Amino acid sequence: MHVVVMGVTGCGKSTVGGLLAASLGAEFADGDGFHSEEAVAKMAGNIPLTDADRWPWLARVGAWLAGDDKRVVACSALKRAYRDAIREHAPDVVFVHLNAPQDVLEARVAKRARLTGHFAGPGLLDSQFAILEALAFDERGVVIDVTEVGPDEAVALAREALDKEI
Repeated sequence: MHVVVMGVTGCGKSTVGGLLAASLGAEFADGDGFHSEEAVAKMAGNIPLTDADRWPWLARVGAWLAGDDKRVVACSALKRAYRDAIREHAPDVVFVHLNAPQDVLEARVAKRARLTGHFAGPGLLDSQFAILEALAFDERGVVIDVTEVGPDEAVALAREALDKEI
């Protein structure tokens, strides 16, 4: 099974993705690790990535995902075209979209930046919400509202949806 845990900065992709992979006995990767040094520097400066920045990154994410039968990756995958790029490598991918209102995520991202020094700050959320495209009816996946749901409950909801997909 190939799974992308997707959403904007601060929604919990990495945490939920890691826990979900463990629950599935799958390998996990954080999509941030596939970014170029230049892209990381841009994001650290609160400069939104362009599509030109994203295409090679999405190809690396998709190729990694397709490299084994049981892999989970945390990846923003905000636009349909980005998800299509991943599907070119892993056609059977299922998307788990972690969703919450922007103000909720801004508070989470600001706290994370203070505590961990993570490169993606709240300044990126405006641009990410501006381009976010919901999963379409013909895309395999589930949307989980994480406004008041912790990581363990999000994983349980994802597992329930994935069990129906298998």
